[in-house]
Amino acid sequence: MNRHTFIVAILWVVLTILGEALVAISDLSPLAAAKEAAIVDGAFRVLMVLAVPVVAFVIATLAYSIIRFRIRGEPSQDGPPIRSHGRLIAVWFAVTSGLTVLMVIYPGIIGMNELADLSHEEPDMVVKVEGMRFAWRFTYPEQNVSTFKELVLPVDKHVRFDVTSRDVLHSFWVPAFRMKIDAVPGMVTTVHATPDKTGTFGDDTQLRLQCTELCGLGHSIMTVPVRVVEQSEFEAWVAQQTQTARR
Repeated sequence: MNRHTFIVAILWVVLTILGEALVAISDLSPLAAAKEAAIVDGAFRVLMVLAVPVVAFVIATLAYSIIRFRIRGEPSQDGPPIRSHGRLIAVWFAVTSGLTVLMVIYPGIIGMNELADLSHEEPDMVVKVEGMRFAWRFTYPEQNVSTFKELVLPVDKHVRFDVTSRDVLHSFWVPAFRMKIDAVPGMVTTVHATPDKTGTFGDDTQLRLQCTELCGLGHSIMTVPVRVVEQSEFEAWVAQQTQTARR
């Protein structure tokens, strides 16, 4: 190992240790309020851990090359081209290929299967969601309730959302649930979520339904608060909505 390679290796190790430490002690994820969100966040954390050594190597190599081999004084002619296939290149190719295969397996295949297993469970309730410029309509078939004001869900209940659109393409996304699906005119798409934390939009802005497909001038305001409550409070809300509808 020559002197340049040794210095880059030391820089790489130091940057990798610092990067992994930051990943371990920092929590940059927003509120996670569903079982599905925990799976998605776990995938992001694994990808961060695997990406740190790669990013650290690139930074170490670039930083050392820029500082050590910068041109001083008048620009000089380019050196002769060098073609080689040394051990370092072979190791780097093997390691990065291995990391790629690992990411395809987990969180790729395994993570998708975990989400699929949750979605295949029999839902405790169904909510029909209709997007329109620039609002959302929620219909609870079993409770015979329909509302535009907010999306209210009971905690620890597996919910299937049947999503469609009245006019143009929209997209159903609750940041705290991490799950997203397009709302397509003339077509019903489904997405599942199991809220596992109570809360409201006032507690955390991640508890909102946000359109994430550019749909017109009012796209940015096409948002509705989400409220996750205990079962008893949900039943009280349903009773209140039913009573209001009869007036």
